[in-house]
Amino acid sequence: MIVVAKRMHNISEYFFSEKMKEIYNLNKKGISVINLGIGNPDLLPPNEVIQKMKNASELYDANTYQSYIGIEKLRQTISVWYKKNYQVDLDPNKEILPLMGSKEGIMHISMAYLEKGNKVLIPNPGYPVYSSISQLVGSEIIYYHLHEQENWIPNIKTMEKQDLTNVKIMWINYPHMPTGTTATFDQLTEIVRFAKRNNILLVHDNPYSFILNNEHPLSIFNIPESKDISLELNSLSKSYNMAGWRIGMLIGNQEFLNNILKVKSQMDSGMYYPIQIGAIEAMNQHNSWFDKLNIEYYKRKKIVWEICDRLSLKYRKESSGIFVWAKIQNGEHNDIKWSEKILQKYHIFITPGSLFGNNGKGYVRLSMCSSITNLKKAKNRIYS
Repeated sequence: MIVVAKRMHNISEYFFSEKMKEIYNLNKKGISVINLGIGNPDLLPPNEVIQKMKNASELYDANTYQSYIGIEKLRQTISVWYKKNYQVDLDPNKEILPLMGSKEGIMHISMAYLEKGNKVLIPNPGYPVYSSISQLVGSEIIYYHLHEQENWIPNIKTMEKQDLTNVKIMWINYPHMPTGTTATFDQLTEIVRFAKRNNILLVHDNPYSFILNNEHPLSIFNIPESKDISLELNSLSKSYNMAGWRIGMLIGNQEFLNNILKVKSQMDSGMYYPIQIGAIEAMNQHNSWFDKLNIEYYKRKKIVWEICDRLSLKYRKESSGIFVWAKIQNGEHNDIKWSEKILQKYHIFITPGSLFGNNGKGYVRLSMCSSITNLKKAKNRIYS
C-alpha cells in the first residue's frame, strides 16, 4: 500500500467538489436540483472578448509556451485598468504578475512565504481555501473572528491582544465573501497599520469590487504606504463572467512578486495566448459593462430576497458581490442540517454558512449565479 503524505490528513476534498457529485447523481435519477450554492457566473463575457480570443487562436504562434509574467500588453492593460477603476498607479514591468486564476495565487503566495513554524491570520468566516492551503504548507492557523454585530470587519484592538509571534501572513477579502460586507477606506487603513506594526504580509483578495457595490471600488493600494507590506489578488472571473478562463493577477512590489514568481514558474508554463488577448479586450470595455451586469444581478437579488422571505431567513440588503448571506430564524442553528433538509424537500441546494468557519454557523449563503427563470422556479417550489 502506498501511503499518502501526512499533510493530506489535515484536509478533505473541497466541499463543493463533493456536493456537485451528489447533485449530479440526483439529477441522473431524474430529480432536478436547482443549485444556489456555487458562485459560478452563468452569464456570457462581452461578445468582443470571445471574438478577440477566437481570432487570436488562429495565429501561427498562438499555441506556443508563453511568458511566466504574461505578455507585455496584458500587464500594461492591467496597469491602465487599475488606474481607471481604483486610481492606483502601477509599474507594469515591476508590480503586476498575471496569474492563471487568483485561487492559484493563494497557493503561490503561501508556498513563497509560509512554512512549518509560521502562523497565518485567516478570517472566520472566510474563503475555505485560505485554511486548506495553509494546512498543506504546514503553517499554524490563527482565526480572527468576524461578527455580524461588528459588520464582519476585523476588531483590531482584539487582534492586538493575541500572540502574534511568528505570524507571517494575514488574509483579508473585501467586499467580503461570504457576507458581502464592504470595508471603508478608514477600516482598510487601520488593517494596513496593524500589519505594518506587526511586520505581517497583508494579502487582500479583491475579486468582487464591481458587483453590486454601492461604494467606490477600493484597492488595498489606495491606502498610503501599503505597498511596503501588502499584496492584492484580483480576477476577471466575476467582473466579466470569465471564471473558466482562469485569469487573475497579483499586484505588489517587485521584491514580493519576484519571490512568488520563483514558485509560479515551477507550477505552470504561462497563460494561453488567446486568453490573454481576451483578457485585454475585457479590461478595455467601457464601464457601462458593469452597469448592465449589475442591472441583471439586482433583478436576481430581489428574487433571492423573496426566496429568503419564504424560507424565513434574515438578510441585509446592503451587501456586495454575487451572494446573499442570510441568518436562519425560528431557533434553528444547525445550518448543515437545514441545508440538507432544503435540498431533500425542495431540491434546492443552498450553501451552509459553517463551511466558511464556525462564525458562519446558523447562516447560509445563496448564489445569484442562476437565471431569473431558475430563481423563480426555486421560489415557487417552496410553496409546493
